[in-house]
Amino acid sequence: MRDFRAAAPEAKVYVYDNNSTDNSVALAREAGAIVGEEGRQGKGYVIQTMFAQIEADVYVLVDGDDTYSAPDVGKLLRPIREGRAGMVVASRLKTHSSESFRAFHALGNWMFTTLFNLLFGARLSDMLSGYRALSRETVRSITILSGGFDVETELTIRAIDGGITVAEVPLPYGVRPEGSESKLRTIPDGLRVLRRMLLSGRRSRPRILIAAAALLALIVLAAAGLTGWIG
Repeated sequence: MRDFRAAAPEAKVYVYDNNSTDNSVALAREAGAIVGEEGRQGKGYVIQTMFAQIEADVYVLVDGDDTYSAPDVGKLLRPIREGRAGMVVASRLKTHSSESFRAFHALGNWMFTTLFNLLFGARLSDMLSGYRALSRETVRSITILSGGFDVETELTIRAIDGGITVAEVPLPYGVRPEGSESKLRTIPDGLRVLRRMLLSGRRSRPRILIAAAALLALIVLAAAGLTGWIG
């Protein structure tokens, strides 16, 4: 958190307690953060509450696992400040170590992003990134219903469907600190992301959805063959 305060000294830093059981809340207060609470378990609920309670010209969302580059926050903000985008996503794929992603997560990310681009006419490389900036107008124009880790997917879908320009900036992606564990559940949360895309695609792009479903099936079969899941 201190890295972000140093990189953007004019910004207010908020940390939301989502039923934390460690000393992260105390550390956040000690570092000068404004601490809020969200009792409903899930990342999506936290973002819903943040958007409802916080007034700002520009919002930066970042996971608290120390994997995203605070010194590069200015690059994330630039397209919004220059009026070129309403949402900016930090792509993690160009600069990361072999330990940054868990097994098959990079492949899963690519599969979901490929399907997303086909369904929604986007050109993103890392649709699932948790590091992104949003303008005030973007936050006020979209309604988030997701309660879990599919919230990034819903944020991006609602922005694109609302005619908001979504830009992408490649930024470094690090390794989680030792002893830190992700709350992401690979299969259940992956299915939530897939369901979110397919439901939105069914309502707005039914023909493309059929083609996307076929492509997804081919990708899954190819991945299964490469990783020894078949045969």
